[in-house]
Amino acid sequence: MELSIPHRTLNQSFSPQSRLCNSPIHRTHRLLLPAHLQRRRLQLFSTHLAAPPMESTATRVSSAAANGSPSLTENDGGRIGEVKRVTKETNVYVKINLDGDSIAENNSGIPFLDHMLDQLASHGLFDMHVKATGDIHIDDHHTNEDVALAIGTALLQALGDRKGINRFGDFSAPLDEALVHVSLDLSGRPHLSYDLNIPTERVGTYDTQLVEHFFQSLVNTSGMTLHIRQLAGKNSHHIIEATFKAFARALRQATEYDPRRRGSVPSSKGVLSRT
Repeated sequence: MELSIPHRTLNQSFSPQSRLCNSPIHRTHRLLLPAHLQRRRLQLFSTHLAAPPMESTATRVSSAAANGSPSLTENDGGRIGEVKRVTKETNVYVKINLDGDSIAENNSGIPFLDHMLDQLASHGLFDMHVKATGDIHIDDHHTNEDVALAIGTALLQALGDRKGINRFGDFSAPLDEALVHVSLDLSGRPHLSYDLNIPTERVGTYDTQLVEHFFQSLVNTSGMTLHIRQLAGKNSHHIIEATFKAFARALRQATEYDPRRRGSVPSSKGVLSRT
């Protein structure tokens, strides 16, 4: 037996809660629908069961956006700067990730400098990759300088427009008898104030005069104001290592996001730039 159903009933859901299924007819007789309506009903149920959950097509952003910092997609992998610098004296490659996991792969050809770069990665929580070849058969001067210039340029790239960052960093790092204070401002204006009294001319084969030259070169290309001051210390290795550790922690502070900034530039001028 086929039952004729009014048109308005066909527009209703065939769920158990519908009027049709709760009607006296349904409770006393099995409802037979025309064949074409039965096929349509099966098609609707099949589509409903097979449909995957709806997912927004909008770009998913990382938790960085939740604290008011500039949005980074999950695939961005952080703020990255990558530089290749080639001269007649050196060939330098630097890649730095400010939002990394302390991964350090440094091979500058200068063992003591590599040790210090490892401190930057470890205490700044940066990923740092440095590969360099140079005329170290003469001395370490050119390679030391060009590595620092490339790191400064990579920092400049990674920072971008500097929206949402703290901008300022300040840290004092002890290492046994040595104590070094570092204060910096990612202002876009290069300046170095350097006051270390390193008692020996060399640590291993590394010329200790190159410490100041390293930071001066880094400051020049990154557009950073940097103050380094020795508060105590007698051992040359300890003084230099405390300097790099303090610099790493201060730089980490300065590059981290301030949630109260809500992604704005930390300057009353509304802009922070290298020039």
